[in-house]
Amino acid sequence: MRLLLIEDDTDLVRLLKKDLEKAGFAVDIASDGIEAEFLGFEGIYDCAILDLGLPLRSGLEVLKNWRAKENTLPVLILTARDAWYEKVDGFKAGADDYLAKPFYSEELLLRIQALLHRVNQHSAGLLQVAGFSLDEEMQTVATANHKKIELTGIEFKLLRYLLLHPEKIISKATLTEHIYDADSDKDSNVIEVYIRHLRRKLGNSVIETRRGQGYVFKGNSV
Repeated sequence: MRLLLIEDDTDLVRLLKKDLEKAGFAVDIASDGIEAEFLGFEGIYDCAILDLGLPLRSGLEVLKNWRAKENTLPVLILTARDAWYEKVDGFKAGADDYLAKPFYSEELLLRIQALLHRVNQHSAGLLQVAGFSLDEEMQTVATANHKKIELTGIEFKLLRYLLLHPEKIISKATLTEHIYDADSDKDSNVIEVYIRHLRRKLGNSVIETRRGQGYVFKGNSV
């Protein structure tokens, strides 16, 4: 999953980017409102973490402009703890969740996971699809008969995206966009390699190839 982190506090950005990447997210950074608004229209992000106190253009204005043009990008806003009115204004503008500063990275991660699950019509807890249960904290997956399977970083990112979009055709280009950040060397052939790895671990029929279209997570139990 690819996140857009919009924050002008460089120390906080450095900390959050490290923690988010450790949790298996690809993270791009915008440090002002104009850049943030532009990137938010690119259609490549699964969620935006939006600070409201931005230079050049306020986070609230960015959010209003997105929603005015029917941009449904999920947004979690960051506010000062005593600025209750920012929370109200943010929700009125179309925010999906908020977190008051200061906060712990663990809470931010849980809120992002819950938001992504909700947007993709899954329960907010453990990601469970077709007999598989993904542990997003440990980055492992369990089968219906409780066999735990270890995953590499890329395998985890791929599987999480597929589980959030079961029974849907996902192209290699889409998978590449959503598991790598802007600074990564994006090679779509790598996707094929890691899809094969997942099939070896989960079963050959779990991920179906649609020639010329992409992949579909079908699921089964092993």
